[in-house]
Amino acid sequence: MRRILASSVLWLNGIPKVSHKFELILHLYYYLLNLLTIMQHTIGFSPCPNDTFIFDALINKRIDSGNLQWQPVIEDVEQLNLKAFHGSLDVTKLSFGAFARASEYYQILHSGAALGKNCGPLLVVKKDFRWSDLPEMKVAIPGYNTTANLLLSIFAPEIVSKSEVLFSNIEDAVLSGDYDAGLIIHESRFTYEAKGLKKLADMGELWEQYTGSPIPLGCIAVKRSLPEEVKFTIGNLVRSSVEYAFAHPGAAQSYIQQYASEMNVEVLQRHINLYVNEFSIDLGLQGVHAIELLFRKGKELNLMPDLHLPIFVERKTIVRN
Repeated sequence: MRRILASSVLWLNGIPKVSHKFELILHLYYYLLNLLTIMQHTIGFSPCPNDTFIFDALINKRIDSGNLQWQPVIEDVEQLNLKAFHGSLDVTKLSFGAFARASEYYQILHSGAALGKNCGPLLVVKKDFRWSDLPEMKVAIPGYNTTANLLLSIFAPEIVSKSEVLFSNIEDAVLSGDYDAGLIIHESRFTYEAKGLKKLADMGELWEQYTGSPIPLGCIAVKRSLPEEVKFTIGNLVRSSVEYAFAHPGAAQSYIQQYASEMNVEVLQRHINLYVNEFSIDLGLQGVHAIELLFRKGKELNLMPDLHLPIFVERKTIVRN
């Protein structure tokens, strides 16, 4: 409040003289109202190209956010998952595998998500292991709370030795012999073969064969405690940011490269093409169904707690089937 009053004094010193006290008071009223209605929100997402592609327009003000201002928090998705368990951020990228534990604080937006087909996590090896070897294998995973680990737990519950490794280091950890297998995500699915690794299993293929649905990987979640109109507005802004990115694909290039400077440009584009699609614009009924199916399966296998609160932000219309 002191900052607002100080700003008001500076403003009063800078305005031209007015003849009527009422007009002065009215000007001051609208100035203070504008200051009070500006809302600063923290927003967390990963440095991966799909996220920086999606959020470039929002963060770099290529679209109008109205009275909403953004403080980006850019971290690995598992670190964002851990923050979400304490409700640390207003808006955040969140693994679907972590959502149940964070559902006390968050709801899922209908835009910004990563769902699709042929985009699931891969279990890769260096040696000629077989599926029957899994109980004896040491496996590097990108995080216990990731959707990748949830899917591995669904389809390979016999794996008992898992260790968290930063996703970008998993390939090297397997190549060095520190681990027998690695569960890779993101751009690693485009590079593992060139490094001499082999695919043992594709979690996405297993999910699609089992369910016939696209695979849910990550969502954009918003603080449950925010006013409904604010949550709805944020959802629309995320959608607008995705749509802007699709309409102006070159606009985000420098922002993407800022966080992926060592990534091959071709790999970077393949990454975006794989993880940003029509479900990122709007989940639609098919996307909502796939997410609910994942949550049900996780609950049935005691891999996640039950969900008692509304999962999705309420919306006025469903855009796609």
